Amino acid sequence: MRYTLRQLQIFCEIARHQNVSRAAQRLHVSQSAASEALHNLEKAFDLKLFDRVGNRLQLNVHGERVLREADRVLAEAQGFENRLLGINPVPDILVGASFTIGNHLATKIMAHYLEQQPEANVSLDIASTPAIIEQLVEGRIDLGMIEWPLNHPDVQLIPWREDELVIFSAADHPFARRGVLSREDILSARWIVREENAGLRRGFDMALAEYSDSLNIFLELRHNEAIKTAVLSGLGVGCLSRMVVARDFERGDLVPLSIPGTNMRRQFYFAVQKNAAPSMARDLWMDLCQAAALS
Repeated sequence: MRYTLRQLQIFCEIARHQNVSRAAQRLHVSQSAASEALHNLEKAFDLKLFDRVGNRLQLNVHGERVLREADRVLAEAQGFENRLLGINPVPDILVGASFTIGNHLATKIMAHYLEQQPEANVSLDIASTPAIIEQLVEGRIDLGMIEWPLNHPDVQLIPWREDELVIFSAADHPFARRGVLSREDILSARWIVREENAGLRRGFDMALAEYSDSLNIFLELRHNEAIKTAVLSGLGVGCLSRMVVARDFERGDLVPLSIPGTNMRRQFYFAVQKNAAPSMARDLWMDLCQAAALS
């Protein structure tokens, strides 16, 4: 054959990172060895697989076609080796989730995942949506779970499930007796919300866009629990995902408030690298997420 599996592996890693040096680090080979493997693969078939754009290598039309086939060949080769060895590989996975998803959904998915794969190593990093996208692009996680569609040329976003934001106050707040906020209430309220660029803040800003220039943003806090505590203390009115405050509503500590005609729904997304190799672990995690969303 004119190619080796190692050449395909190096090519796929370069394609995912668009950088020879980073691919070499991931595969624990020298940069010169990675460059030589790519050169020999291109020379063997008289194909140019990348275009250079600034400091990045960008797949061209030939490269995209070869990448799809190379991923398939490598997956089949690995499966063949595992079958010869009698190995049932444990699907380890690195997941990054934005704050609300990470604290209220992803931990439950982790429990279901480990029920099915008790020997797997599972890592869950909870951070902001921009941080999750950065980690995904750099190859530090296998899958992102984010709260707003932050676009990146190297990332594919897959809709997952809907979420509902809800405005709320303490039970003894004057707004609590009415339950419905008028325009005057909205403009006079002291709002306690998440920090800018948080998924919850994006949802809040979109829902109340017509009032954006006149809202009194009294506090911007990084954590959902801090917002609930501030609202319970009577400092103002908050806005969080309904799943975060559902038990507080049941206990009567917090009271939901509505704004007629305002859309408080938003979309959650999976985020994966556009050229990511097939992954049994990622597919299993996403299947568990989809099942949980339907239950």
